[in-house]
Parts: sequence; C-alpha cells; structure tokens
Amino acid sequence: MLKGINHTVIEVNETGSGYYERAILIVRPEYASAQRAVLENEARRMLKRLGAPSAVRSAARLRRRLITGAAIFVCGVLAGILPFLIFR
Repeated sequence: MLKGINHTVIEVNETGSGYYERAILIVRPEYASAQRAVLENEARRMLKRLGAPSAVRSAARLRRRLITGAAIFVCGVLAGILPFLIFR
C-alpha cells in the first residue's frame, strides 16, 4: 500500500569521489523550504567528508603496517649483520 508522502530529494550526479557514482539524499521536512542552492552545497560538503569506504581504508592501513614492519625487520637484520661484516 502506498501513501501520498511528499519528500524533497536531492540527487548528486557528480560526487567528486572515485568510489561513489551518485548520491540520493532525502531532505528532512523542516528544511524542505530552504533554498535549493543551500541544500545542494550542503549535500556536496557532506559527500566530500565521506571519503573511502571503511574496507578500503582498512586494506590501505594494513598494507602500510606490513610495509613498515618489513622495513623495520630489514633494518634490524642489517644492524645485526653489519658489525660482523665490517669488523671481520
């Protein structure tokens, strides 16, 4: 059953994000009378703050930690081996 509900909807086609193609936002009834330009600007500001999905951020963070750990391990191995090679 459908009821006659009227909402103000803003559709942002150019989100400026590599992850999201478009966004559909439903405006709260108390702000439906605001100027359209104000609503669109706020929608774009909100979309810029979203950033990457959490799974992508987690994968990037894990990759950085693995690279950092490997670099520290290699430095430790070199620091342990170099004195034997230099003072032989």
